[in-house]
Amino acid sequence: MKQHPQVMQAIRRELSDWRLWSVRAVVMGFAVLAGLTVVLFTWLTEQALEAFHGLQQLAWWAPLLWTPLGTAAVVWLTRRFAAGAAGSGIPQVMAALTPGLPAPASAWFVSLRLTLAKMLLTASGLLCGLSLGREGPSVQIAAGVMHSARRFLKPGGPVSEQGLLIAGGAAGIAAAFNTPLGGIMFAIEELSRKPEQRSNGLIMAAIVLSGLMAVSVYGNATYFGVIRPGAVDLALLGPALAVAGVAGLAGGLFSRLMVASLSMASGDVFTRWRRAYPVRFAAGCGLAVAVMGLASDGATFGSGYQHTRGLLEGPQDANPLYVLLKFMATWVTSWSGVPGGIFAPSLAIGAGIGNDLAQWLHPAQASTLIALGMAGFLAAATQAPLTAFIIVMEMVDGHGLVLSLMASALVASAVSRLISLPLYASLAHLQWLRLPEGLRGRGEAAPSA
Repeated sequence: MKQHPQVMQAIRRELSDWRLWSVRAVVMGFAVLAGLTVVLFTWLTEQALEAFHGLQQLAWWAPLLWTPLGTAAVVWLTRRFAAGAAGSGIPQVMAALTPGLPAPASAWFVSLRLTLAKMLLTASGLLCGLSLGREGPSVQIAAGVMHSARRFLKPGGPVSEQGLLIAGGAAGIAAAFNTPLGGIMFAIEELSRKPEQRSNGLIMAAIVLSGLMAVSVYGNATYFGVIRPGAVDLALLGPALAVAGVAGLAGGLFSRLMVASLSMASGDVFTRWRRAYPVRFAAGCGLAVAVMGLASDGATFGSGYQHTRGLLEGPQDANPLYVLLKFMATWVTSWSGVPGGIFAPSLAIGAGIGNDLAQWLHPAQASTLIALGMAGFLAAATQAPLTAFIIVMEMVDGHGLVLSLMASALVASAVSRLISLPLYASLAHLQWLRLPEGLRGRGEAAPSA
């Protein structure tokens, strides 16, 4: 078949443009590096949490001493050497994406130095048994790696500095959860603000390639295994709506508490204590987490991965206080000021809500209701329903539950919006306010709602 001359010319022009190919090579190379960095971070956090459980087995009372002392040490190190590493990491990346923000200001939120600090400090938090996740930190970690690629790219090229941050942040989610689609949706729903940022094919390719790094190391296995739901019929409608509603209320309350406590705007005694003595406050938070962990027979320590997987593999009569204790432990951990995310703990809380309601309303479909609770609470806490349902769908291989997971996430997110402002946008605004006045330039403030 004869080729059109213009087509051949376009192909030759595409293949002969070495500058374009050099840009692609740099971006894809750093995407691989970002994915492998998150894989290394994942291994580090797993070793840290395993070491904590080993300590707990040696002496049941050890967390009462180790957790508060370790929490205080982590907060002191964070405040002294890497203040930008505190918290989740997602708000920092969103703040760095503020339109018009001067280039020097981005180093306050994203850099290779913060990437290394985030890895070590988050792993240290899990070594203390704190209730935190590695997925939010993975966003800041991978964004720091991708952002460093700008040194090898000319200004005004096909990939902007913001594009690198979006690719890195989304790659962190993709590699942390082994969910490339979830990473792409996270880039679209949470990080991208301009249509051209969402449609850049090179950025999308970088996100997928970073996610494939996790697949290459851990295999194409789902994060929580495979659930096989029975037939979804009208009998499940009432229980499913109940799970979505409760998850939405709980997630909205969680988001509201997070924004209120981390903003330090109120004048209550705890806020004054945190402002005046942050390290002592962190020790108190660590002690509270230790007490709640022992009260739950260790179930609330760490990210909650093992407990969540156990529920999905064999729904059971869990500790009736698990949801409340995990909720409080995750909030107190974040309040302490340590680096760490809320994605995995949110999934654990949602799984607990789904399991508890399933035992009352529809035990035969417990696994399905647990998955709906996971998607619902994560969507309510983050107010990112599309990201939440895709992540849960990929994590449990729940393609047969696509519509149900989507509905649960949308309902829970809608309920949450009646209670709280969007969590990450609010925290990003607080991050932006941390900047010295001279570094804010003419940039627009990160959105507070």
